[in-house]
Amino acid sequence: MFSTGRLEDARMSLKKTPSDLDSQNRIIAEARRHQAQQEKTYRGQALKMYPWICARCGREFQGKKLRELTVHHKDHNHDNNPPDGSNWELLCLYCHDNEHARQQVADASAELTPGGEHEPPYTYRPFADLEDLLKRQT
Repeated sequence: MFSTGRLEDARMSLKKTPSDLDSQNRIIAEARRHQAQQEKTYRGQALKMYPWICARCGREFQGKKLRELTVHHKDHNHDNNPPDGSNWELLCLYCHDNEHARQQVADASAELTPGGEHEPPYTYRPFADLEDLLKRQT
């Protein structure tokens, strides 16, 4: 058990000094300002609009894990932020990375050659000379 002196010391340490209260009030005010700024961003708006669920894998997010939920621009234009959120969807980090990787592959396979033609995604043509071979045999 505590001796009387130790009990008094414990009680004194629980009391908050005016400087502790000022510090606490500053931290709370800063957190509120940060929250207000966050709600003005498109991420903050999307988090208010949509349920906190990944649109691809269906994983739910809460608390500290909410930071793993990102806003994906459906048309891949990060400047297109309509107020109704029609260009956004919430995706987890993993599904968002996957979506952008898929888009990069699609973009790479559709690149134009210097002549302005689409370059085929393959280079080996196993039947290229088949017609000539068949004509020679007949």
